[in-house]
Amino acid sequence: MNAPTKPTTAVPLLHTTPGFETDGRSTCPIREVLDRVGDTWSILVIINLQEQPVRFNALKRAIEGISQRMLTVTLRSLERDGLVTRTVRPTTPPEVEYGLTELGQSLAVPIASLGGWAASNRDNMRQAREAFDLGT
Repeated sequence: MNAPTKPTTAVPLLHTTPGFETDGRSTCPIREVLDRVGDTWSILVIINLQEQPVRFNALKRAIEGISQRMLTVTLRSLERDGLVTRTVRPTTPPEVEYGLTELGQSLAVPIASLGGWAASNRDNMRQAREAFDLGT
């Protein structure tokens, strides 16, 4: 197996950046953010709400594999953290629509960066996984 290669560009030493500095509660910003958006469902909800607000059932249909309960829990958590807004229209039955707040919209840049990294490195990760599984 090939030895890991060093990056050709300067890479920040992550623990020295502000995102990893602990506060008075002994937590760091990255930990708090990853606790919220580090799961599959939160990222998929954010992606699906980026263009426009969406009603609950349309959002459920758009996110393959998510249960009604998990979507409810995810939306509540995102709303609690100020990333999603919930709007109830006084109709019968009430229409409930979810949209991203300005804070939620601001996640598009880092998520896009991560997505770009994933697209560029997915094959490398698959090859490494296959080599590992073969014991080489």
